[in-house]
Amino acid sequence: MSAAAAAGAAATGDRRAAWARRLLAAFAVAALADLGSLVAGADAGHLAAKPLLMPLLAAYAALSGAPRPLIAALLFGWGGDVFLLADAEWAFLVGMGSFAAGHVCYLVLFRGSRTSWLLGAGYAVALLTTVALLWPDLPADLRVPVAGYSLLLTAMALRASGLGAHAGLGGALFLLSDTLIATGVAGWPQLPAPDFWIMLTYLAAQYLLVKGVLGRPDAPVGSAAYGEGRTTV
Repeated sequence: MSAAAAAGAAATGDRRAAWARRLLAAFAVAALADLGSLVAGADAGHLAAKPLLMPLLAAYAALSGAPRPLIAALLFGWGGDVFLLADAEWAFLVGMGSFAAGHVCYLVLFRGSRTSWLLGAGYAVALLTTVALLWPDLPADLRVPVAGYSLLLTAMALRASGLGAHAGLGGALFLLSDTLIATGVAGWPQLPAPDFWIMLTYLAAQYLLVKGVLGRPDAPVGSAAYGEGRTTV
């Protein structure tokens, strides 16, 4: 590669990194707006901010050289976010299906990751206990879909732990966020401002999963999978 070509490639990488930082900042602003709206009870703010969150995070990930399954997982998360804005059972099921597709993308991305058998046993106990406790209080037509989704989500959270602390914590927070949703569907007592805690744990989960994937030690910088000029924040 000539010196001019190398300089051009470096300049392009710098521009991509700068735009990635701007997109991450925009994601942070949208997240704060959404969380603030939930605390204030401003439904219009929540309706405006929530659909922006995952596209901004996905665009940041794409410019940072993220693999395609990660971007797909975030966009499926966006689909789930949008459908869950509707207060209807069909929308809940479609939204859950979109999130499930996102978890499949994460599992494809995390294949081959090594996890602790002890952590696996802990997740298995948590899954069985949670489903058993929720089962009697869930609407009858949601029991099987929620149980199947919970199994998929738990597998994702466990596999994420094999990528390191950031992704592992992200998977655990995703599991916590969706468990909070399930307890609400089951009619269990909720924390004050329950939607705030659901979104807080969810947004932290998705960001940490992105950070964990972009920072994985075996990510080949400049490869076709990760692109050039990969940057992490």
